[in-house]
Amino acid sequence: MAMGDIAFLLLIFIVLLARARDDSHLVWQPAIGTELVKPASQNASVVIDKQNITYLNGRPTLPENLAAELTSLLGELPSGNRTVLFKVHKDVIAEFFEPAIEAVSEAGGELHHVLDPSPRPPN
Repeated sequence: MAMGDIAFLLLIFIVLLARARDDSHLVWQPAIGTELVKPASQNASVVIDKQNITYLNGRPTLPENLAAELTSLLGELPSGNRTVLFKVHKDVIAEFFEPAIEAVSEAGGELHHVLDPSPRPPN
């Protein structure tokens, strides 16, 4: 009976410490692109929303801490398995997204910029 209790507690411990990659609650509109390719896998997600706030896997982070957090998240993964999805609201200026691109590069991540594949009609 004690073994079942231990297994149950370990399961709860693992579930509580699991890191979710859910960034569906963040508000952003992708820029438009053509001839887009989807990555086979994703290890992290960096989003910069319309208020210029940077998120790593759905959690707010400071841009100056992004490289260190990505380095620990990607760990020792081999090349080809270090995919970082990069989602930037279409109106964000370079002042906010260039440091994030630099952080992904510094961490050894393979950046995949997420764009909207279809052009939108003008407003």
